[in-house]
Amino acid sequence: MFDYLEVKKIFFFLCFLSCLHVQAEVQPLVLLNWADYMDPEILAKFSQQTGIEVKEVYFDSDEGRDELMATSSGKGYDLIIVNGVAIEQYTKQNWLQAIPSPAPNNFSHIDLNWSEAFPSSKKYAVPFFWGTLGIAYRSDLVTSPITQWHDIFQPKEELKGKITLMNSAREVIAASLKSLGYSTNTTDKKEFQQAIKLMQQQAPHVNSYNYIDLDETSSLLTGETFAAMMYSGDALTLQEVNENIEYVLPKEGGNIWIDYFAVSASSNQKDNAWKFINFLNQPKIAAHLAEYLYYASPNKAARKLLDEEFLSDKVIFPDQSSLKNSEFFKPLPPRQLKKLNKSFQQLVN
Repeated sequence: MFDYLEVKKIFFFLCFLSCLHVQAEVQPLVLLNWADYMDPEILAKFSQQTGIEVKEVYFDSDEGRDELMATSSGKGYDLIIVNGVAIEQYTKQNWLQAIPSPAPNNFSHIDLNWSEAFPSSKKYAVPFFWGTLGIAYRSDLVTSPITQWHDIFQPKEELKGKITLMNSAREVIAASLKSLGYSTNTTDKKEFQQAIKLMQQQAPHVNSYNYIDLDETSSLLTGETFAAMMYSGDALTLQEVNENIEYVLPKEGGNIWIDYFAVSASSNQKDNAWKFINFLNQPKIAAHLAEYLYYASPNKAARKLLDEEFLSDKVIFPDQSSLKNSEFFKPLPPRQLKKLNKSFQQLVN
């Protein structure tokens, strides 16, 4: 005999299972990222092609990202933008998933020089962009060109209250060390103390320890800031608005950085996360992002699609002579980092 009630129960149970399946499919990927470090149109294109939404959560410094990761024990994020020096720390904490084997097909376009730049980077992370950290300044507001860290750490009177530094203890002390002729990775206590003392002496000349905004409110555009620590591509972004903004990699050298995409070990969407990174490494997509953000792509196939004017820009692709005094960051001893962070917080507060 036909049991209408049983059929109805089965029907609603199947609908319930179907809803659960749909919810699982449309769950967004959570990307821990710098602000203004992704083209929204690319995220929309990925979503249109795959049905997978990418939601961004922002940090404003490497230390800020590290704190978010530590607070959550690496949970709550599917994708993470991580700088090279932090990869080793993250793998020790078991926060990252190793790149699957075989690797997604577009990873073959990545230049191994960037994949293997740090001890664990080849196994756990995929290079996104690389560049330098230097000084952006208003050439129309200073009496002479700024060419070195010394110019902003022992500044002329005209720069008093007109300097903006980053909210990053490691980056600021690295610049201070360079201005004194030391390595950014020194562990010499006397050199370290000299750099902290110089930061303290410089403090009255600093108007803010926050990264420069990249919109029309930017203090570098309004003239509230004459000189700022800034990433190369971001300086070029503001230069599009005001041609008087110049970027210089200081002659003492600076920080050569590489940002990587990594997948969180706690993610329940690892396959989709790797699918997104593979999507970004399609040569046309990678080339588009390079032009959008003004940064150097580690994707060899993408570089072949970029025009000669972009490739010859020495702010984006500095030559070896420009980079000779620059360095990658290396891990510092925990005690040294603790002292640095304490000294920096005293300046900021």
